[in-house]
This record gives sequence, structure tokens and C-alpha cells, in this order.
Amino acid sequence: MQLSLLYKELQPADMYMIRLPYSFSDYDRQLLTLFYQPLVGAESISLYLTLWADGETRNSQTWPHYQLMNVLGVSIGKIFQARIALEAIGLLRTWQKTENDGRIFYYELAAPLDADSFLKDPLLSMFLLNKIGENAYKQLRSRFIQNPNWNDGFKDVSRTFIDVFKPSTKTGSGISHEEDFQSKKRESSVPFYFEQFDFALLQEGLSEQLVPKSAMTLEAKEVIAKLAFLYNLHPVEMQKVVILALDDELLLSEARLKKACADYYKLTVSKIAPELEKIEPQVKPMLQQKQPLSKEEELIHYLETTAPAAVLKDIANGKEPILADVQLANHFVTHFKMPIGVVNVLLQYVLLRTDMKLTKSYAEKIASHWMRKDVKTAKQAMDLARNEHEQYIKWKNEGSKQPTYTKKPVREEKVPDWFYKKDGETKQSGAETNGVQNIDEERRKLLAELGVTKG
Repeated sequence: MQLSLLYKELQPADMYMIRLPYSFSDYDRQLLTLFYQPLVGAESISLYLTLWADGETRNSQTWPHYQLMNVLGVSIGKIFQARIALEAIGLLRTWQKTENDGRIFYYELAAPLDADSFLKDPLLSMFLLNKIGENAYKQLRSRFIQNPNWNDGFKDVSRTFIDVFKPSTKTGSGISHEEDFQSKKRESSVPFYFEQFDFALLQEGLSEQLVPKSAMTLEAKEVIAKLAFLYNLHPVEMQKVVILALDDELLLSEARLKKACADYYKLTVSKIAPELEKIEPQVKPMLQQKQPLSKEEELIHYLETTAPAAVLKDIANGKEPILADVQLANHFVTHFKMPIGVVNVLLQYVLLRTDMKLTKSYAEKIASHWMRKDVKTAKQAMDLARNEHEQYIKWKNEGSKQPTYTKKPVREEKVPDWFYKKDGETKQSGAETNGVQNIDEERRKLLAELGVTKG
């Protein structure tokens, strides 16, 4: 997904809350790992498990998505992709609210379907079969689905409720009506909006005598719509499937609909089972890249999509950054609401200009300047750092002044690769550059610092 589109959907500084409508169990964890993970991928399940763990201890608390980036070690784009996959499969519902200081997302985790409901769902079962193969699918089914003949030879002697309890004549405390509360319930199927299927066209070709309207129950309609989606069949084709699925009492059962649709598909389309594919987010044509990214565009993409903690590690050649540096980077993102791309440019610039010392006061002074300039992207931050370089050097020297008698020639400091313009471009001062600073200008400055004048 393009960065410009992603920013409209989710940003690291956006806050989130978690709601667990019921307690989850180890059985739910097994279902998530074995049934859902092949469908949505490991990153989506990792996000779900992280929200599950946080939701058990963080009631009504809000946290920035930047924290999820650090915990999961992925970009904000990956978190968004994992989130929408969970929403599509029925494991997560998301609400959004905009306030003065930003957006808040409310995440409600839904429990996974039990094994029986999952394997009976035509979409999910076929999706899983295509992902893991027939042998693994059969093993999974035998592991979670109980043998229907397990109780052969036994008689059910369980007591019913009325066998054990009876109405009491004692006066109770009265009936309480708590209309502000909703019961906790588990979903019985994947969210699927079957109203999009053209049932009017379907029923136009079915006479009332052949297929009575009473047969088209809500449950039957949902199964018909799911099967039409799975097998990519038109409502006119589904008319034939419905006729094949009717039983002697002119009723439509889920099992008969699934069998009739599979048989019709094999006879008219293909003997190979259909497959489901994940839809990749579509990018508007005007935003598509027609040519490979340039070096600067690759760098900007890296800065815009990488967590600052990872950037600090990369700058240090793979060494873990100290906690104080990570906390300062987090502070810029969470407290000052700075985009991560801008923070990453700030980190690179300050570290490489101060001999790898992330000076808090110096970094905050530049950050406040960028905030007043309303810098929103890494590209804007890079341009401003080039343009205001002389001013930033003065700020640095003001914070680390030395007595004149101890002043020594200052060695050339490192600067980020992006600081220099490309071939043929000029700096704001008008001096030509070609990957290195003008040597005559540098020599003149060095002689001036040493007190040497012409002649």
C-alpha cells in the first residue's frame, strides 16, 4: 500500500484500546494456530495474540500503535495488513473515533469458531483445504471432530433441569432489568454479507411450486451466497444448484446444498477444487511506480516504514541501541506526535553530526523547529536539514562551547548520505557539490579557524 494511502488509514501515533468480550482458553489458542494461521498468516495471528495478552490487563487504557510496532518488530503497514486480515476472517472488529489530538481505534477480539463450525463453513473449510492439503486436513479433522459413534451401546441417563429443580414459593428480590448490558456471545460463522448476492434474480427462475419460498430460509440463503462466492457461480447457475439440493420435503439443508454445488461445479466447470486468494490493496494508477525506485526514494521508503528503534540499530551497525536513545525516539513519536519518517531523519542527522551521541537538548531543539515548520514527511525533513544546516551547526556549537585557548582544529564530521545533493545539483549557498563538499571552501574555513589569513 502506498504511504499516502496508508497515512489515511493508520499512523504510529494513533491510539488504540482493547476489549475482550469473554475469556479465551487454550482451546481457542489451538484453533488460532492450526485453523486460522494457515489462512491469514503468522503476522496476523501474532497481532491477535498480542492484543489478547494486552487486553487481559489493560482495561480502558489507550496505547499508541507505535508500541505495537516495537513489540511485533514490524512496520505500521504490516500491522494494518494484519489487522484487516483478522477483520475479514471474523477474529476482530474495529471502531474508530476522531478527537482533537488524533484518532483512537477500539479493537474488539472475537473468539475463533469451534472446530465443528469452522469445518462446516463452506468458505473456511475449502480455504483451509487448499492451504494445508488433503492429508493434513483429514488429520486435523480427525483430531478435533469426535467420532459420531462413540456412545454406541450406552443409554443417556442424564437428568434434565426440571428433574432437579422446581419453582420456589419464597419471595425473591425481584426481577432486574439491566438494559444497558449485552450478553457475551460467540460468533457462529465468519462475517459474510450475503445480501450482496442477487436473490431476486435467483428466485426469478424458480417457480413457487418447485421451490417454495419457505425453503429459502435465512440459513439457506447464507449458504447459497457463500457457495456462489466460493465457486464463482452466477445466480442463474445457482438456480440449478438449488433444484439439485431440494430434498423430498422441498427443504434446503446445508449438506445437500454443498454437495449439489460441488457436483455441479465438477460437471460444468472443473474437477479441480476452487481456491481463494487474498485481495491485495489496489493502488490508484496515478500513484503506481512506472520505474524502479531511485536510491533516495528507497531511502525515503525505509525511513517512512521502519520503527525508529530499528533505525537506531542499523546506524549502530546492528548493535542494540541503549534504552535512553530508544525512549527519546519514542518520546518524539508518542508525545510530540511526529511521524516516524521525520523522527528517523532527525535521528540520523543528530547522531552523525554529533559523533554518534544522541544529545537530547540538541535533538529537541531541531524537533521543535520541524514541528513549527509543520514537517510531515521524511523528504521534507531531509530538505529542511540541508537548507538549515548552518543554523543547526550554530545550535550545536552553542551547546558545547570550549575556551578559546583550548580550541583545536575540528575534524570533519560525518553526515548522512542523503545530506549531499546528487550530481549536477547545488546547495542553497550556490556552491557546487559532487558527493563531497567544496574543498577550497573547507580549506578557507579551516585556515580562518586557525587564525591564518591570506599572505
